[in-house]
Amino acid sequence: FSTHGLANEKSTIVYKYLDANGVLHLTNKPPPDGQNNELLYSRSYMIQRYTAPPAPRVVLPDSFNLPEQRALLNLAPTERVVRPYDLLIETVAAQTQLPAALLHAVVKVESAYNPEAVSPKGAVGLMQLMPATAQRYGVNDATNPNENLTGGAKYLRYLLELFNNDLSLALAGYNAGEGAVIKYQRKIPPYPETQAYVKKVMALYQQYLTQTL
Repeated sequence: FSTHGLANEKSTIVYKYLDANGVLHLTNKPPPDGQNNELLYSRSYMIQRYTAPPAPRVVLPDSFNLPEQRALLNLAPTERVVRPYDLLIETVAAQTQLPAALLHAVVKVESAYNPEAVSPKGAVGLMQLMPATAQRYGVNDATNPNENLTGGAKYLRYLLELFNNDLSLALAGYNAGEGAVIKYQRKIPPYPETQAYVKKVMALYQQYLTQTL
């Protein structure tokens, strides 16, 4: 039981009586004297006064700095946002110790920043997580930008550690699966799609590093 909002208790007496005209009264004022009023009862009650608690302070996560979300909340635009999901990506990058520019490059190539993107193979969301990868990293809703970015970044961090911080191999593993990289003696698999993917992400990564994010 919560007593939040309850102020001091106060005692009051309630009177019930019939006046000379037979009208029934229920009031906290005693019946007037000398008017032939019939007092039916009077009882004392403890009254608790309620004061409304202060409105909770709303703290918005960084992801609400996205232009479309700020518009929904009637928030002023901010020059801090220069790319879709910029602040969310910065947060996830810091949590996973990855460069934000790298995550931007992967997201751009994977989904073009579309959180609802679904590939023909069934990969979903900003970082195009396959169902097994999403489950592996605790992603319940792959279309949720925060969950998807966090799961994808964790997977990319794992691949970097697996391949001794060789970014090209980590990206190849992200595209083709770590097993494919291991199968080809820890080299980029000879798949045209994977080789093109690694080159494109690496080029964007280098480009984004030279820009102010």
